[in-house]
Amino acid sequence: MLARLQSVALVGIDAIGCEVEVDVASRGFAAAAIVGLPDTAVKESLERVRSALRNSGYSWPKYKTVINLAPADVKKEGPAFDLPIALGMIFADGEGTPDRVREYLIAGELALDGRVRPIKGGLSMAMLARDRGLAGVIVPRDNAPEAAVVDDIEVIGIGTLAEAVGFLNDQLPLEPTIIDLDAVFAEASRYEVDFSEVRGQESAKRALVVAAAGGHNVLLMGPPGTGKTMLSKRLPTILPPLTLVESLEATRIYSAAGKLPAGQALLARRPVRAPHHSASAPALVGGGSIPQAGEVSLAHRGLLFLDEFPEFPRAILETLRQPLEDGVVTIARSHSSISFPARFVLVAAMNPCPCGYFTDPNKPCKCSPTQIDKYLSRISGPLIDRIDIHIEVPPVPYRELRSTRDGSDSATMREQVLSALRMQRQRFGERSTMLNGQMGSRQLRKHCKLDDAGEQLLKQALTQLGLSARAHDKILRVARTIADLAGEDNVRADHVSEAIMYRRLDRQL
Repeated sequence: MLARLQSVALVGIDAIGCEVEVDVASRGFAAAAIVGLPDTAVKESLERVRSALRNSGYSWPKYKTVINLAPADVKKEGPAFDLPIALGMIFADGEGTPDRVREYLIAGELALDGRVRPIKGGLSMAMLARDRGLAGVIVPRDNAPEAAVVDDIEVIGIGTLAEAVGFLNDQLPLEPTIIDLDAVFAEASRYEVDFSEVRGQESAKRALVVAAAGGHNVLLMGPPGTGKTMLSKRLPTILPPLTLVESLEATRIYSAAGKLPAGQALLARRPVRAPHHSASAPALVGGGSIPQAGEVSLAHRGLLFLDEFPEFPRAILETLRQPLEDGVVTIARSHSSISFPARFVLVAAMNPCPCGYFTDPNKPCKCSPTQIDKYLSRISGPLIDRIDIHIEVPPVPYRELRSTRDGSDSATMREQVLSALRMQRQRFGERSTMLNGQMGSRQLRKHCKLDDAGEQLLKQALTQLGLSARAHDKILRVARTIADLAGEDNVRADHVSEAIMYRRLDRQL
């Protein structure tokens, strides 16, 4: 007898429909085979299913069983096919397939005792079910919260193989999982750190407000112990809250990578990734024989913090150029090409020289000019060009370090960011996720018109500093954000002046 069930296969972060066909012959030997381009984990499914069936009170088919995973030209990987294969064997070896099977996408990994373990890609699976007009999905209980954020479908979370059989046979009623998104986002809005804890560095805080308001990349440069890492770790506290669309984009990546915490519905706080400088290129930008998302994609709609920036191998840093420019990473293999979203804000921190004290007025630098040049040359000019804001973070004077008066706090800074964000929403549309840092040449010409004083100032800066055309565009984008923070519709000369000030490290790098 033949049973057909609907499941999914993951390709990158996207789910594609996969039909699981199980045919149990009426004669022959008691053998089983899986076809349809399965990987090793899928082939091993037979042994897990055999034990799960036996320990759950079901019998293994007596005759030859063929399991086909269609379409056959798509590589199938992972243990998510365990549950549909086991259900297919039960139905094909019994009285037939229940009608409800056609209404649900089914996926889950089986333990040997029949328990259902979580899988990757539960959110993408739910989105596919909605797009195909199905009633819902049957997923492991741990995956139910993430799938339940998708509207207009039922999400049935199950704990055992027997529960799935009972539900599909209409013998065990199960309530769909429901998520309160407002409560999830409200919980995510609280942070344990605050900018008020950083003494001094008001100019650096101002630059980070500009970066947060416009989605601009930032480079912090200064001696050790001046607060670069503290500033970077507090930047998420002033970022605009995630919209539901942005949250779903980021959650899909974490779900497909298997990095979404168990029971968590979705990412309601902007992701922050901080890879060590020993990370490989595939770990940073993604890769592998079966392409997986890297740190730049896991930081999508959030922050990528690279501490000790020059300590990363130059070849690895150069791989950041495409995602910084395009907001996407494309990984090409002989059989396919897969793209991962990577729209993030880069925050990099570095010392000005190998010993770290080149710009410190209190400690002498022990590095020679050659050593300093060699150290700074680890970061290429084209990469620096793609960073909008360069900030010098000087040592904090003793008076400010011991002051009992708090400086700018996260709540005040975040309100400034949200004020600028409202102007950008009026400019680009309420449903748009575009920020000033992502404007193209057409938007620059339309929204960054300068008066005569601003034109003269920009021309002089480009001539004296020898900046590139890309740096010219970066200055205009930053100036537009500064004007938004000031509540100005037009970009004035003082806005351009501040934006140029944030490019002063170009001469050193």
